[in-house]
Amino acid sequence: MLVANATSMLKEFRAFILRGNVVDLAVAVVIGAAFTAVVNSFVKGLVTPLIAAIGGQPNFAALKFTINDSVFLYGAFFNAVLSFLIVGAVIFFFVVKPLNMLAARRKQESPEPAAPTEDVRVLIEIRDLLQNRPL
Repeated sequence: MLVANATSMLKEFRAFILRGNVVDLAVAVVIGAAFTAVVNSFVKGLVTPLIAAIGGQPNFAALKFTINDSVFLYGAFFNAVLSFLIVGAVIFFFVVKPLNMLAARRKQESPEPAAPTEDVRVLIEIRDLLQNRPL
């Protein structure tokens, strides 16, 4: 009985794992992690020095202000927001926008089926009436 339950559970687990959604999610997580490393490198290597050249300070983590001996470290938050915005912009312009353009092009290429002509519509109505009549 225990072996049968274990076998059944393993079969269910295998079916769950092999469903398309789970595999797609796993691939997305791995690619997302790799993509995050690329974007972080882009931010640290190119964007931050560019901001430093314009603003004079490459790392905003040290930015803070004090009120009544309470220190507010807003620089690290600013760095995180900047990274988030850059990641979002890169994903939008290099992933979402091209995919939307590709989907629009595919939709444009496949013409929508034409509406049935009047005689075809009448024939369809006659067919439906004949199918629904009592015998």
